[in-house]
Order: sequence, then structure tokens, then C-alpha cells
Amino acid sequence: MKIFSAEQMRNADTATIQLQKLTSLELMERAATQIFNLLHQRLQGAPIPIHVFCGLGNNGGDGLVISRLLLEHGYHVKTYIVNFSENRSKDFLENYDRLKSMASEWPEQLKSEDDLPDIKQEDMVIDAIFGIGLNRPIVPWVIKLIKHINAARCFTLSIDVPSGLYADKAPDDPEGVIYASITVTFQLPKLIFFLPQTGQYTQDLEVIDIGLDRGFISQTPGFAELIGKNEVLSLYRPRHKFAHKGNYGHSLLIGGSYGKMGSVVLATKSAFRIGAGLVTAYIPECGYDILQTSVPEAMVIVDEEDDYITKVSLDFKPTAIGIGVGLGVEEKTILAFRNFLKNNESQLVIDADGINILAKESELLKLIPAKTVLTPHPGELQRLVGVWKDDFDKIEKAKNLSKTYDCIVVIKGANTLIIYKDSIYVNTSGNPGMATAGSGDVLTGIITGLISQGYDPLSAAVFGVYLHGSSGDIAIQETGYQGLMSSDIVANIGKSFIELFKKPQPIQQEN
Repeated sequence: MKIFSAEQMRNADTATIQLQKLTSLELMERAATQIFNLLHQRLQGAPIPIHVFCGLGNNGGDGLVISRLLLEHGYHVKTYIVNFSENRSKDFLENYDRLKSMASEWPEQLKSEDDLPDIKQEDMVIDAIFGIGLNRPIVPWVIKLIKHINAARCFTLSIDVPSGLYADKAPDDPEGVIYASITVTFQLPKLIFFLPQTGQYTQDLEVIDIGLDRGFISQTPGFAELIGKNEVLSLYRPRHKFAHKGNYGHSLLIGGSYGKMGSVVLATKSAFRIGAGLVTAYIPECGYDILQTSVPEAMVIVDEEDDYITKVSLDFKPTAIGIGVGLGVEEKTILAFRNFLKNNESQLVIDADGINILAKESELLKLIPAKTVLTPHPGELQRLVGVWKDDFDKIEKAKNLSKTYDCIVVIKGANTLIIYKDSIYVNTSGNPGMATAGSGDVLTGIITGLISQGYDPLSAAVFGVYLHGSSGDIAIQETGYQGLMSSDIVANIGKSFIELFKKPQPIQQEN
């Protein structure tokens, strides 16, 4: 599913109005009616006090339409106009007049912190103050209003985006944003719902179709792409009946050091579980018995040094190489890594200490092959690209890294981002239980194993991240979040493939 920028969403509105011969007021009525229908379906006329806070632009106009529809259906509604400016949109004014013409009580005007209304925890708030159009700092008394709404701890629905969020940067005041129980957004999701600094303000997200022109949406490249089951199904490469192990490549995992051999075990198992035909682990000698015992399917090559890797010497050419898990940053290891990059001709996945070495000696980035996959967690990425102002600046820095060195950057997190030049892919699978030691090592093995099977590196990164998360989602059904270990993710990789082709279960009707 595409993710549009704020400007692209405005352009989609304009195109829809032109192509469907609508007025902007009619499109607003259509969008707000969809939210009302959702509310009405869930509330079923319940006598809950509903507070609707309307700004002065089109988001406020949506709120006014919802207020009118709620009143028409007998709900207990109190509407407030948040007067933070002298400017009002034309559609806001039209819907303000419509509401006044039918309501027994006109909307209440809020002009300062002295006007903050009483809100109880058992009430409901509809937030229609700013929406996606916020482009300047919020006046101080409105921030106090937002904090007042949050302090009530009642069920809060935000229209399009929680008020206080910008579309392209972190909020000025982290406390000056509505904490929404649910955000109902129009047509397409927004990037802010999936970034750590801004996604925290939405507990639940619902995307509703408001009939924006499908031709315009399909023909317009998205600002980013949201990756779910439907998006990755097209990437899947089925196996041929008469294939043999040689058809699915030879993965090499290079890493490990004394006390950190488990990372290579996890990566090696993952490469097998994802479908690599052959897998070899290149490790220090201290890990030989561990690897041969833990992964009997794997071949093992040992370094002459017992505790860490000092030289990478191969007598075969792997299809794909994953390097860095548990590697360490000993001086001899750094030298071995440098010499390896100079001589390597295979496709690469670099993780963990491999990234830390690149951060220490940035000139080595010039030696990585095109479309190398880097899989940093935020701390490793920061060492690589420097400190960022916010999540949007982080993305720009990752894009610059990708364009400079023609590499794919996988930023691990709750919604892992895959960045290749100006393209952003946002993963939707996975869960908080996967914040556990070794989870990244599993991902390194998965992506390496997919590349070995013939997936191009970008597809391997996108597909691999999704399958990694899906495996974790399957695992927690038995372990729960706290009980999940990285070996559980490995054990469920096969089931994540099966899950791709499961059809949704029909809803059982009660007699």
C-alpha cells in the first residue's frame, strides 16, 4: 500500500474534485460521513457525552460535519471551536453555518486557557483541531488544551492525524500532541504512524476509503510503501519440482568471537530455514564444536586464531555472504574485514560489528559491492551516519548513505524501514517480543539466505524483514511477548511461508 506525503494527499483531493466533478464541500461531507458511520456502528446510540473539538481549517470542517450527523442521530454532543487564528477555511464556514442552523445549542468558542471545558474519563473526545495541515508552532493556550484533553484519559478519536503532529518533522513539544485511542485516517496511511517519535501518539489506526480517485493514486509514485502480506506475495519464488540444493545457493556467514558464538548459530540456522541450499559458517576455532553440534546441516571453516577472526580465506565463491554477527572489533579482526572487502566478489549483508567497523573506518564503505544490505539498529546507524535531529532527519541521512554507496539500509525497529536511495519501505509485521537478543542475527541469516536463492538484494531485504516479523508474530501465539526468544523466531520461519498462502477464515454466524 502506498504512503503519500501531505502534499500528495492534497493533490489527490484536488484531482478527485476535478475528475469526479465534486465540490470540496461534497468531498468533505463524504469523508466525514465515513467517520460518522464507523462511530455509529460501534456506539449504536449509546448515551455517551461526546466532545468535538474543531479547528478552523478543513480538519475542523470534518469535525463540524461529524457533530451535525451525531446530533441528527440523537447523540449527546458538545461542539467547541478552537479559536487560535482569525483565518477560517471556506468549507469550515459553510459547515459551521449548517451546524448552527440545526443545533439547539451553538458551538462553544474557546479563546484561551480560561475556556477549557470539563471532560470526564467516561466521556469521548473527537479531535478535529489541526489534522495533517499543521505547518507552524501551536499557540501556547492550545497546547494547554491538548494537555487538558490528554489528562482526561478518556477515549479519544483523532481525525486523519492526532492534532499537534507535523507531517514531516517531530513535534515541537512532545506533550503538545493528542494521544489518540484511535486515529481514523483518510484513504492512505501516513508515514508518521510508523516512526518511533510520532507513531506513539496513536494506539490504534483505521484507514478508511473516502473514494479518492483511484487512477490518480495508482499513477502517482508513493512517498513510501507500506509492506504487508499482499505486497510480499508477489516477491515469493516458488520451488521447482526437480530442483536440488545447488539451485538455492551457498550462503556464508562470517562472524563470532569468544563468548559470542550464539549469534552465528542463529544466523546460520536462519539461512537454512529460509531456504538456502548450502550454508557455511566461517568462525574462530573456539566455535567449531558449538556450530557442528548446534547446526549439523552446516559446513564450518575455522580461523587459525582461537578467540576471534584474523583472516578470511576461502576456496569457493559463496552466492551471498552475511558478515558481522558477533564478530568483535579486535585490531586483527578489523584488518581481516578490510582485506575481505578488498577481495570479495559476492553479494553482501553486513550487520552488527561489521557496521561498527565501517563506522570506525568509513573509507571501507567504498569497497562494498553495489546493493550491499546494511542492517543496523538505531545505535549502529547513528555511529555510521551521525546524530540526527528527529526520525525524518534519520531517514534523510540513511537515504544519503544509500545514494552515496549504492547500498540498501535496513533500519531495525518496531516498523523496520528498508531504504534504497529515495525509496522507503515500511514493514508492518513483527511485535514487541522481538526486542530480544539475537533477533537481528536471525534477520541477517534470513536476508543472506534469500539472496543465495536468487532474490535480488532489495527484494530479499523487503521480503526477509516481513518474514522475520511474521515468524515472530506466529511465535508469540505460544510464548507471549516476554517469553519470546530469537530461537523461537528461527523455529517459525517455515510457518511464516505457510502463513503467506492462508486464506482468511470466514466469520461464523451465530444462530
